[in-house]
Amino acid sequence: MTKRIGSARRKTRSKLSKNVRRKGKISLSRYFQTFREDDVVRLIAEPAYQNGMYHPRFHNKAGVIKGKKGECYEVMIKDGKKEKMLIVHPVHLKRI
Repeated sequence: MTKRIGSARRKTRSKLSKNVRRKGKISLSRYFQTFREDDVVRLIAEPAYQNGMYHPRFHNKAGVIKGKKGECYEVMIKDGKKEKMLIVHPVHLKRI
């Protein structure tokens, strides 16, 4: 067996890069946005803020808010047939 080299952010140059019009400071309204339980959200990564970021394989997936843990939210997504719980900072979430 060969060992996989690299971290979770490998091969994500285009996936986790910003458009030239989105570059700059993070929007504070997006950083401090709040959600309620059962809100439907989309996982859109903010590459300038790495804390509370999910694994890049879940990028652009839709999920449901199930609770809050600290300043992050618990998001339930479907990965194939399985349901997975992700802990995501609100800066990486977008309401649908």
